Amino acid sequence: MAPRFLPLADVAETLSISAAQAYALVRTGELRAIKVGGRGQWRVEDSELEDYIQRMYAQTREIVHAGEDDPRG
Repeated sequence: MAPRFLPLADVAETLSISAAQAYALVRTGELRAIKVGGRGQWRVEDSELEDYIQRMYAQTREIVHAGEDDPRG
């Protein structure tokens, strides 16, 4: 069974971004997370990560349809 809450390091790995970028997503509110434990470690619920990914797919579709960006480079 996969864990329900993921540390930011796992989120970063899943998205192929740096830990600093994952933290920035949380700080800006783009990715919802909770702080747990005495040292205030961030955790992202697996469903929140999936919601974020789906939002990014939708946003990318809008950009491509608007002709603002060519995904081929």
